[in-house]
Amino acid sequence: MRIVILSRNPKLYSTKRLVEAAQKRKHEVLVVDHLKCNIEIEKRSPKIFYKGEYLENVDAIIPRIGASVTFYGTAVIRQFEMMKVFTAVSSQALTRSRDKLSSLQILARAGVGLPKTVFTNYTKDVEHVISSVGGTPLVLKLLEGTQGLGVVLAETQNAATSVLEAFNGLGARVIAQEFIKEAGGADIRAFVVDGKVVGAMKRQGKEGEFRSNLHRGGNANVIELTDEEEKTALKATKAMGLGVAGVDMLQSSKGPLVLEVNSSPGLEGIEVATGKNIAKEIIRYLELNVE
Repeated sequence: MRIVILSRNPKLYSTKRLVEAAQKRKHEVLVVDHLKCNIEIEKRSPKIFYKGEYLENVDAIIPRIGASVTFYGTAVIRQFEMMKVFTAVSSQALTRSRDKLSSLQILARAGVGLPKTVFTNYTKDVEHVISSVGGTPLVLKLLEGTQGLGVVLAETQNAATSVLEAFNGLGARVIAQEFIKEAGGADIRAFVVDGKVVGAMKRQGKEGEFRSNLHRGGNANVIELTDEEEKTALKATKAMGLGVAGVDMLQSSKGPLVLEVNSSPGLEGIEVATGKNIAKEIIRYLELNVE
């Protein structure tokens, strides 16, 4: 096969591992910076121009689209879809997953467990928002935040009120979410490929840090998912329409609660923690669908 990996940096761990895995299975691989693609839209003849030539005879693509360039990255994926190229992540699923509010609504409709969440359009009734998620402490998240940025734990009524009013004053869209104390600053990342959990890890935030992101100094260990956790991860991935996903969950007294479904999950944390070749699973997913 001829595989294109849409990535802005060929030196990133995830990109390098996908290239290695594809080449090991005798595929031709090209790393393409999606921001440098020209999209040519014409009746029955969609084309992509990149670095002086048209990208032709491509069998499959693996999008690794950063959150800050979702709009253009999605347009490039859509163009490949118009060219009848298989994609590991569809343009529609990527758009859906990047909209935190929309994705939570989709997950709730599918019956997936979630922390109690409230979204408001700059309301003055801050006290009602706080009481709606069970009072303080509570978590406040910017809708556009990634990797733990724009996430605040408000431990008191005064702190929650101040932060909400500050976000409102800045015109920043924010969601309030119940704080799951029993999770103990840890969460689970289940990596799903083609309707199967291919690896799972438990991420623990560093001492004094309620966010478990590895980018923020957390650590990760391999974990055996319970049946309920596995079912939740698969249900969430299916609801979002994703072929490849990282499902972040909290362990709570109410069962697993989904925080987010990531459409471009990094490979380094999960491969190091589990010792599994996740990149190979993604390449096999392409092979099965292109054949």
